[in-house]
Amino acid sequence: MTFAAITIMASCLVIMGSFVLLALNLEHNLDALMAENEFLAYVDEAYSDEEGALLGEQIGAIENVASYRYITREEARADYVSGLEDDDLYADLPASIFRGRFSIQVKDISQLPDTIAEVRNVEGIAKISAALDVANGFVTLRNVTIIIALILVVVLVVVSFFIISNAIKLATSGREGEIAIMKMVGATNAFVRWPFVVEGIILGLGSAILATLVQWGIYELLMKAINVYSHVQLINIIHFDQLALPLLAVFGGIGLIVGVLGSLITIRKFLRV
Repeated sequence: MTFAAITIMASCLVIMGSFVLLALNLEHNLDALMAENEFLAYVDEAYSDEEGALLGEQIGAIENVASYRYITREEARADYVSGLEDDDLYADLPASIFRGRFSIQVKDISQLPDTIAEVRNVEGIAKISAALDVANGFVTLRNVTIIIALILVVVLVVVSFFIISNAIKLATSGREGEIAIMKMVGATNAFVRWPFVVEGIILGLGSAILATLVQWGIYELLMKAINVYSHVQLINIIHFDQLALPLLAVFGGIGLIVGVLGSLITIRKFLRV
């Protein structure tokens, strides 16, 4: 029964941990995609490249701006020509017809509209080009992912608690006769209770360690499979080394709490002798 209790507890922790790790990786990849989202601020055509580049100090001072890069007229022309199929036809295209511009990345994409407004107020900025629909889509997707992950984790914690508690009850139910004898010879409730509490702690911590090892193995297998079959690295998986200690701490805390509470709840019924 002890083996069954540890196995059930570890299985519940692994299922819960899998959803948590999935949510963390989804959020990590969404954050990476959002970090690549940038917008362009075009400098007034009356400004030279030297004058336009000086506007970067004001743009960099905006709180939500993570980084910026000034693109000269020559660089803008080269980017435009390189994107054409017949670039030789536009080889003599003068750079003067292009505007200098800033490529700007933000810290928090949810504040992109406010950041655009602040950049637009910088004297010398004539036009802003930004994919607000894409940015809003990323923000919505991230929020929905976080909400779904939280709901799943809460549901799994509640379900796991009942399953684990029942497993501990099964592991200790066979001791009713022993407890009755101890009570009849004068043992106090505390004397009877503490060995079961210690057993609950051992069950909880043992399950946490086993669950972490199993989770590690599953995670590494999935990570290798994704790296093998994903020729284009569209998915960026967080290394388990970065998650191992926090995961072990969470598993240990849940196992400890459930182990102790399960033992106390079970033993309370048997103490009424």
